[in-house]
Amino acid sequence: MSSLTPAPNATTDTERTCANEPTMSPSHDVADAAPETPLTSFTRCHLGIVTQLEGTARLPELVDAANLAREMAQSTLDLFRRTIIPHHAEEEAELFPAVLQSANGTERKAVRGMIERLTAEHREVEGLWKQLEPSVRIAARGNRSEVDAEVMEELVRAFLRHARYEETVFLPLAERILGRDGNHMAALGLALHLRHVPQVVGYI
Repeated sequence: MSSLTPAPNATTDTERTCANEPTMSPSHDVADAAPETPLTSFTRCHLGIVTQLEGTARLPELVDAANLAREMAQSTLDLFRRTIIPHHAEEEAELFPAVLQSANGTERKAVRGMIERLTAEHREVEGLWKQLEPSVRIAARGNRSEVDAEVMEELVRAFLRHARYEETVFLPLAERILGRDGNHMAALGLALHLRHVPQVVGYI
């Protein structure tokens, strides 16, 4: 019974190249010119190491890209949680009712239609975000994730379309309606301000 211990299995391409043989054998001309010697395996091993190192040279670039993706994912989470969702809620709770209440009889129907459209667009944007949020949250933790590019593009288009309509159509009309009565504008400003004041818990 032989006392030789079998060599451990190679676990990487380089180890396989060093422990066994290269997958590509030299041409006949090279073989004829340079016969096999005990040093040939070292040459082949170097070839495997160099091949892997050439790929490893891109590691800093890939790490930078991964760090940037993680930071962008976290900023996107913060944007929706701290800005977009509260902004939608604020408009629906304060701005839309104030404009509708201050509109005169000829304006009310148009204002109501605009508010219905803007509110529906809020739900559309939030619905698209709900589809993306789990994968974005995973990416923000630095884990492998697949963020749906088509849904992300649809979300960006939907929000830009919504913001453009609100800025060019609804807000100018809202300013005219609320501006007719300074008290209405002041009341709206106070209501929006109070929504951002931190709640202080009193002591009994």
